[in-house]
Amino acid sequence: MDNRVTRNVALEVAFHEAIIRQTYKDSVGVWTWSVGLTSASGHRVERYIDKPQTMEHCIGVFMWALHRYADDVNKTFEGFDISEAQFAAALSFHWNTGAIAHATWVKEFKFGQLDKSRQSFMNWVTPPEVKERREKERDLFFDGVWSGDGRMTEYTQLTPSHAAKWSSGKKVDVSKEIDACIDPAAPIVASLPPKPAGGFFAAFMALFGGRK
Repeated sequence: MDNRVTRNVALEVAFHEAIIRQTYKDSVGVWTWSVGLTSASGHRVERYIDKPQTMEHCIGVFMWALHRYADDVNKTFEGFDISEAQFAAALSFHWNTGAIAHATWVKEFKFGQLDKSRQSFMNWVTPPEVKERREKERDLFFDGVWSGDGRMTEYTQLTPSHAAKWSSGKKVDVSKEIDACIDPAAPIVASLPPKPAGGFFAAFMALFGGRK
């Protein structure tokens, strides 16, 4: 049976990510918005240049895209009964790397080689900034240790060249906005864009040597 993007799952992924409510240029100059979304997703992000959006809208589109990534994770683990914690960890990994379908740790897990799988999980630590995230994802997948506390990092300022001003980062509570997306009585975002090209740390990947 397919796993769903529950409140716990969404909050866990958000915890590892960051959000910018107006369109900015990533490390290679690509216009980017919300949680690492570009116009390659099918959602035109240039419309938000110098136009910060509400947190509700930013999270709504993020959640929508997250469901597409969830489809990939469910397909990869088809036939395997994984827990909510394992699904959340795998989804966070996939949002960050886009590699759930060919990661060695997944193949080893499916063959029952749990010790090898646990070790291989930590092969995906490029750039070094993602090491702590990978450790938390590993501990969630194999030990059921959750990290999400309802908050994520928001960068609130840009430089004159539209790059993110890293010193403007602060922790914000997004649990209310995520709850609204999961609540079946809540309004549905008008049109679901296809997958974004990676999560927020894709910018770091480009800057420090790319994905493993």
